Amino acid sequence: MAKKPKLKALFFDVDDTLYSSTDFAANARRQAAQAMVRAGLKVDEETILRELDEIIVEFGSNDDRHFDKLLRRMPKEAYPVGSKLFIIGAGIIAYHQCKFRSFSPYEDAIEVMRRLHEKRLTLGVITAGVPMKQVEKIIRLNLLPMMDYPHIFITESVGINKTNPKIYMHASRSVGATPQECGYVGDKPSVDIDVPHRIGMRTFLSRRGTKYQDIPGEAEPDHIIHNFWDLMDILEKEYEIVPHA
Repeated sequence: MAKKPKLKALFFDVDDTLYSSTDFAANARRQAAQAMVRAGLKVDEETILRELDEIIVEFGSNDDRHFDKLLRRMPKEAYPVGSKLFIIGAGIIAYHQCKFRSFSPYEDAIEVMRRLHEKRLTLGVITAGVPMKQVEKIIRLNLLPMMDYPHIFITESVGINKTNPKIYMHASRSVGATPQECGYVGDKPSVDIDVPHRIGMRTFLSRRGTKYQDIPGEAEPDHIIHNFWDLMDILEKEYEIVPHA
């Protein structure tokens, strides 16, 4: 019987891997659009959402002035004189209130991570984005009790993008392991699979109906999972989990 490969650490993407960022963002933007209409914006909800989608494509999801840009695109007769800041404020408040009501992890993701933590497998994060936004997500998802700060890598803080295999090398070294002794779980094939694959890291592609569901990468993932119980089964059957010291 072939010897199982050792696994000393497992790193995770955050967005659309540990929680559905696609569903959350769609819901939060709709809540914001409804609030802006209530505050006096004379534009129908679907038009607002279509315009917001365009703005996000043009300026990126991390731009912090989406609603301001939205109002600039609207004809002046679309909102009462003096109401612009209040309409923008209503949208921002509604978006953030959605975080308190609806921002939650996949239940199976947190339960499986808790079990892996109990097995003393080193767990970490490699995620792209604005540092404080990603920090907020990690805290809200209640991930900190299951991992240590040195194993959390946010691209803008590290200064290395996820498209560069150096960030995965850096993460492997942080746990005193080779890339071949580490794994990465993510949902975007061209980044979360292709890049760590180049250095031999074990790759787990999460296919949970995200926006990358039907977009293939260049490399075949080592494993495809549809939920975190799939991940748990694979790890228990095919790997030797090496507990951290």
